[in-house]
Amino acid sequence: MIYNSIIETIGNTPMVRLNKVNKGIKGEILVKVEYFNPGNSMKDRMAVKMVEDAEKAGILKPGGTIIEGTSGNTGMGLALAAISKGYKCIFTMADKQSKEKIDILKAVGAEVIVCPTNVSPEDPRSYYSVAKKLNQDIPNSFYPNQYDNLSNALAHYETTGPEIWNDTEGKITHYAAGVGTGGSMCGTAKFLKEQNPDIITVGIDTYGSVFKKYKETGVFDENEIYPYLTEGIGEDILPKNVDFSVIDHFVKVTDKDAAVMTRRLSREEGLFVGWSCGSAVHGALEYAKEHLKEGDRMVIILPDHGTRYLGKIYNDDWMRNHGFLEDKSYGTARDIIASRNGDYQLLVSQKTDKVKDAIALMSTSSVSQIPVMEDGHVVGSLTDNKLLSKIIGQPELKDATVGEVMEDSMKFVALDSTLDVLSSMVDKEKAVLVRDDHHQIHIITKHDILDALTK
Repeated sequence: MIYNSIIETIGNTPMVRLNKVNKGIKGEILVKVEYFNPGNSMKDRMAVKMVEDAEKAGILKPGGTIIEGTSGNTGMGLALAAISKGYKCIFTMADKQSKEKIDILKAVGAEVIVCPTNVSPEDPRSYYSVAKKLNQDIPNSFYPNQYDNLSNALAHYETTGPEIWNDTEGKITHYAAGVGTGGSMCGTAKFLKEQNPDIITVGIDTYGSVFKKYKETGVFDENEIYPYLTEGIGEDILPKNVDFSVIDHFVKVTDKDAAVMTRRLSREEGLFVGWSCGSAVHGALEYAKEHLKEGDRMVIILPDHGTRYLGKIYNDDWMRNHGFLEDKSYGTARDIIASRNGDYQLLVSQKTDKVKDAIALMSTSSVSQIPVMEDGHVVGSLTDNKLLSKIIGQPELKDATVGEVMEDSMKFVALDSTLDVLSSMVDKEKAVLVRDDHHQIHIITKHDILDALTK
């Protein structure tokens, strides 16, 4: 068959049975291998759908520029559509994304702007905000906004869902996929549940993301948000494409477990896939161990190809530097907390306290940083070096309130975060916070991690 352009080859990707990594699990585990799309990821499907829907609506006109915030794969799909249809592309990306993803986008003619990861979505430096600003400033430009553009989920409702249903002859009992923008998970799940409401859907989330707790409690908890390394899943926002009503369960997966499973898929199954694929399979198999029975059939989406991650999870030095290849079993934040005396009490300053009183507390207690509280919630932090710089410049600040000089809050981490993960979260200046099983807040510093590692 001869195609008129490369984007006509998108879809109809193969379904493959897992044979080794699922050993001991009842039921059948199938994976839909999306790297067979021309851009090597499932994002090709919704990228072209968003462009074509924008053309039909008159939003995208000849000679226009496509501007999008992307983790890389959506950008590739949009770039292929742009090449086929004659548009220009500008993409913003978070700096945690792999160099390979950036280089690939440049190779297909896109302009790439790299933005900091550890800022809020509303921060003007975030890759969301930069993309929106460019769209406002550049005439005849189109901002697809894959997070809130419902053409994203519709693409999977129209293609991925029907393909899975047809390939399994309707004999699918469970569907699992990573949740980032929500399109592939929710568009596909919606279609499958319309065919058979008894199909169980499992969303895979990552530690540092808000999805799982929001699904289970209806609460958007900012304390769930903290830096993580895995690319392509999890969010610190609630995209419109995430329809929680079609996701039955969520499973969270650590960066390390995801990376290790990704390498196992390559070496044991011959599936050279990307990092979030490892997340999806690890999380789905954790669910399957407890819930699948003989005769069940689970389908897992494998979103992308391993070439995007050659410098990271397929690089032994990178894996070793992050503690992902070590044979030793790392301790966790829980272990650090357990080693403390039972009378532990977190030192804090209230937002309405005087700065001079907070300084006295830090000096007397020999601590360099403390959280700032208001109405029982952590709202900021104080660090001695930043405080010193401010007071040297403005001595009168010692009589100001803490709320006038405090910095951003320390990040909260999961109680079972391993020491290697914690070490990647503790930045150059700030500690992290964790809640124990009794909801008491603890602070974990670099010193705590070093001390635990040397025991």
